[in-house]
This record gives sequence, C-alpha cells and structure tokens, in this order.
Amino acid sequence: MARRPVDIPIPASPVQPFPILTEYVDIVAGFGRGSAELGIPTANVPIEQLPSEVNEMATGVYFGWARLRPNMDQEAQVHHRNDGSEVIYNFGSKLSETERGVFPIVLSVGWNPFYNNSKKTVELHILNDFEEDFYGAKIKFSFLGYIRPELNYTTKEALIEDIHTDIKIASEVLHTEPYSSLKNQL
Repeated sequence: MARRPVDIPIPASPVQPFPILTEYVDIVAGFGRGSAELGIPTANVPIEQLPSEVNEMATGVYFGWARLRPNMDQEAQVHHRNDGSEVIYNFGSKLSETERGVFPIVLSVGWNPFYNNSKKTVELHILNDFEEDFYGAKIKFSFLGYIRPELNYTTKEALIEDIHTDIKIASEVLHTEPYSSLKNQL
C-alpha cells in the first residue's frame, strides 16, 4: 500500500509502549458525526475510563483489536446529545453472538481539529458492519501501534479519504503476524 508522507513506519511487531490493553469501558454517544456526516461510524469511549497512559499518548490514529460485550443489567434509555438529538442506549442488548467477537479497529485519539473540539476524545471505528447501534455496551480493546499524527483538514472529503486510508493500513497490518495473534489477548 502506498504510504502518505505523514504516516509513521509501523514496526514488524509492537514496540513500547504497545500493546496497551483496556478493561471493559462504556460506549457513549459522541457528537453524531461519524455515521451521519462521514459515513464512518465510531464507538466513543470516555478517556477517563482508559489506562492513564492513553491520556499521555500523542494525538493521532492508532490500530488494534476490540471486543464488545452487552451491559445486560441495564434497560433501554433515551439520551440527548448536546445538539438535542436523541440516542437510544440499548446497552448492546441486540448484539448477535458473531458481533461479540474480536474485530480490528482504527482509533482516533485527539481534539478533532476539523471540528474544533474543546475536549480530547477517543473514537474507535470497528471494522465490521453491525445490524444495530450499541450505545451503552461495554468494549475492551488494545492499542497496538501508531499510524499517523492528528491532522486538520480543509475539506470533509479529505478527512474521509484519510480515514479510509487509515482503515486500509490497519487492516493490512492486523492481518500479519504477530499483530493478528494479539487479538487473543481480548
């Protein structure tokens, strides 16, 4: 795959501080841009629930593996985003057995300068097509490597193009050893 000038060379196996593994954390409603505006759905997680080293990591795009788990002791609820739109938290109750497997992910850690965020966020794009949203479910995931730094964009189309390139890079790397076998850590 052709690399972009901003891409960081990915080593043949994870190098410190990787791998970084999380415990199960909550999936929360984000800004509603991933699916609606970009066509690239994301699972947003509270940075304060993640290992402390995540907050110290360079902003940018990472790759790893993730596993979802329903939060079955919760009943469906309606939550409101800051813009007033409603989101149904079903707590992953509609996840199929297959959708509870381990999937490759691309993660963004940063401020999303294209959108002028005032809060640092962690957003995961899971490389799988899900039948339903799963707000409120639990997710456990790994950071295995760094693809590139966070960038600002002049157009939404350029942002989308780079995200698709990030997805291709992550998919290729995660299907090579030893990265592919690290999904067993979850």
